Amino acid sequence: MHKRNKHLHGYDLKKLKAAYKGLSSHIIQLNEKDTIDFSNPKSVLELNKALLIADYKLKYWNIMPNSLCPAVPGRADYIHHLADLLATTNNGEIPTGKDVKILDIGTGSSIIYPIIGAQEYNWDFIGTEIDRGSIQQGEVNVNKNIWLKKKIKLRFQDERENILDGIMFPEDKFDAVISNPPFFKSREDNWTKSTKKFQNLKKGTEAPTVQNFAGHPNELWCPGGEKAFITKLIYDSQKYKKQIKWTTSLVSSKDHLKPLISVLEYHKAAQVEVIEMTQGQKKMRILAWRWE
Repeated sequence: MHKRNKHLHGYDLKKLKAAYKGLSSHIIQLNEKDTIDFSNPKSVLELNKALLIADYKLKYWNIMPNSLCPAVPGRADYIHHLADLLATTNNGEIPTGKDVKILDIGTGSSIIYPIIGAQEYNWDFIGTEIDRGSIQQGEVNVNKNIWLKKKIKLRFQDERENILDGIMFPEDKFDAVISNPPFFKSREDNWTKSTKKFQNLKKGTEAPTVQNFAGHPNELWCPGGEKAFITKLIYDSQKYKKQIKWTTSLVSSKDHLKPLISVLEYHKAAQVEVIEMTQGQKKMRILAWRWE
């Protein structure tokens, strides 16, 4: 994890229970130590509520039923690496404060990246969504935490095939765009890979498949999957290069990096960076580029 990540040294469950009573019933004993059942979606949700209340000064936080429940430590890593990236074009200093504007594509009902970025660096965010229910729950999260009202605004993207078109206004200027794109190509692709992962974890095929992360269709898959989404984001960002300094996206599959970088190089991006992230056994990467 990133050296500034609040969760670098694990979870203090005693502290989290004190901050959020709802976590208590989800704590279990494993090898004589307190933990939670990370295969249980409800337990994962309650842990993330506790983290946001204890460490990010929230009084309330919730997500739409059955929507994607973000792992707070991993999302925080993205924000901290983004801060380091912004420093590279700011004389080596991490820019902070309300003058730093970030656009979060597909912010979800959790609005997790804006919450962490606003708390850690006092940045201002615009979050976009194609799902009205996610926008509504996101607004509830903002309105129930007074300090977020000046930091986070949400925009509905009513054209599902668009990413930046329709939500970029002429007056917009963003220091960075962030995105955690849908990974799967289709419902069938999602189910096949989730079943394989679950069976590997359970070492058998008897138990019914359960995704501990849940997720609505728009959060999990799109035509062409992650590679197609990021490719479109590359072309969109080129159209708005006068309004965006850095465009970034998580890339789950390392096999997608080479073709995506090839597109950026072909179109003569001014700078391309690949930032490696590791959380436990999981490896992720951020692809970042700028045109000017």
